[in-house]
Amino acid sequence: MTIDLRSDTVTKPSRAMMDSIAKAPVGDDVFKEDPTVNELESFTAALVGYEASLFCCSGTQANQIAIMAHTRSGDELICSDLAHIYLYEGGGIAANAGCSVRLIKGDRGRITRTQIEQNINADDVHFPATTLVCVEDTMNKGGGAVYDPLEIQKIKSLCTERGLNFHCDGARIFNSIVARGAQHDSLSGVYDSFSICLCKGLGAPIGSMLVGSQEFIQRARRIRKRLGGGMRQAGVIASAGLFALQNNIERIADDHRRAVDLELILNSQSWVKSVMPVETNIVVFELAEGFNAKIILSALNKQGILALAFGNDKVRMVTHLDFTDGQLADFESRLGSLDFEMNTSGSVAGIY
Repeated sequence: MTIDLRSDTVTKPSRAMMDSIAKAPVGDDVFKEDPTVNELESFTAALVGYEASLFCCSGTQANQIAIMAHTRSGDELICSDLAHIYLYEGGGIAANAGCSVRLIKGDRGRITRTQIEQNINADDVHFPATTLVCVEDTMNKGGGAVYDPLEIQKIKSLCTERGLNFHCDGARIFNSIVARGAQHDSLSGVYDSFSICLCKGLGAPIGSMLVGSQEFIQRARRIRKRLGGGMRQAGVIASAGLFALQNNIERIADDHRRAVDLELILNSQSWVKSVMPVETNIVVFELAEGFNAKIILSALNKQGILALAFGNDKVRMVTHLDFTDGQLADFESRLGSLDFEMNTSGSVAGIY
């Protein structure tokens, strides 16, 4: 059996989730007549303590809609240099919103109020207007790092003082909430908007939610339509997201526990230089001298283990609801079968 740790997006719907999909009542969502989509949107908003939410096709779509709703062409937003919205959304900030980006180097991708304040442009016609601050929680490229809620409050205060909008790419926001032992509505009133991915740790096959005020979501709905995101009988897929939110939040703690176990196992391997501190379900490790990601991924693949390269010298593994305790034990056993042939210079020459 393949052990797939490339991402928490690789999960398959459970039988119970498939049953909910089969039984979902549907209607035309563009007319706001799909009862399952309506229930998902109202349930999500109430769960996290906001006025409204919008069902989107993907996390990228949700984030891009938010950026477009919060800015005008020619504006500038501030985010981490490791941010998903900047690195992995196809240049959407420029192509969709027509905005420039001020990048900040943070602590594993986490930026601070002080850093943001130092990067807000002066009110000068030579500069783009700074109108939006974006954070990511948890931080993917930071190894699943969780933001300190006190720092988030400081950033929120700054945004309020300076008239800036505040968006969170919350693809794995429930990983953050569970890791902090916080209430589901602990972010109420903190962000002007945030996204929630339904098809990562929550285990749905598709979709993300965009959360905000009633007025913001109405603007977002118009933008979603412009981007081709107006769906018809979308209750078929919305039902899976509703099931995920109702059943799969607290179990995220199991993913975190297994990620810590992976950290311990990997730290004992000679080909691993170090592992980023594990806080949630993402395990990023740096390779020892003489090894590179291509070599390691090939060796792992031959043992039926799938992972992703994070550059030439780092590899990422992500735990999820389809990665079990049994697979964890099997993972450790398979690592014992990895075999590397070293040349005289001490670099990897090949794999058995």
